[in-house]
Amino acid sequence: MWLKASRPVPVFHAFDGTELAYHVDGVGEPLICLPGGPMRASACLGDLGALSRHRRLILLDLRGTGDSAIPADPSSYRCDRLVDDVLALQDHLGLANADVLGHSAGTNIAVQYALRHPHRVRSLVLVTPSGRSVDREPDAEMRRQILSLRQREPWFKDAAAAFERIAAGGGAEEDWAAVAPFFYGRWDAAAQAHDAAGEEQTNEEAAAAFAAEGAFDPAATRAGLADLRTPVLVIGGSLDLQRPPAVTADYAALFANSRLVVQPGAGHFPWLDDPGQFVSAVTEFLN
Repeated sequence: MWLKASRPVPVFHAFDGTELAYHVDGVGEPLICLPGGPMRASACLGDLGALSRHRRLILLDLRGTGDSAIPADPSSYRCDRLVDDVLALQDHLGLANADVLGHSAGTNIAVQYALRHPHRVRSLVLVTPSGRSVDREPDAEMRRQILSLRQREPWFKDAAAAFERIAAGGGAEEDWAAVAPFFYGRWDAAAQAHDAAGEEQTNEEAAAAFAAEGAFDPAATRAGLADLRTPVLVIGGSLDLQRPPAVTADYAALFANSRLVVQPGAGHFPWLDDPGQFVSAVTEFLN
């Protein structure tokens, strides 16, 4: 019996020579996708709730993650330096301009890329965006408001107690595991599998370097976003503990040309919680 050979993973070289990999899924116009984590392999995005039926997803494995090589210089994991890898990918693909999607920590890369190379970015889709690059982060009280919406969940009592230990500045490894259900709109088998894959998919050394000193200049970034004419879609989740809707709305207001969608019942990974709603919001914007 003949076995079908797996397709080789496409690669290119960053400007410093590091070999980087990306994965292609779907049909249609290309959409460059930057995963969060920070520094989690692009496998965490899956097919973005079957968005691949509408767009050709170009899923970048950031350096040191997934099928991409470990760089010689660990300081190149810093967020602002990862911007150059996106430019190298776009040059490799031969795209004069492109739509770019970022999730969570990956939105920091996407935003800096759009500011540095506005003529190369046709539009931005920022999914449950991290506010590190603009110094917009939720406090514990904002997060407690989201917690209160989940009181009827069977896992709530243990998860809420673990959250309070973390918020107090403590929290053991088991506490972080206990709060995982808060990151998803539904703590079903798909969510549990997605969460379980996180440790294997994440480069912890790279994640620690992602926000190193010099990675962000929030004041300059906010000023740049106020002048950025690129169309931006910001997608939040109504149940997102990491990026509560109030913070997401404040974030979206920083852009000169943005549209905000808060997906009902969604946590930090809205394409898992309701793929239909997620794909509808993205395709309507991009079309």
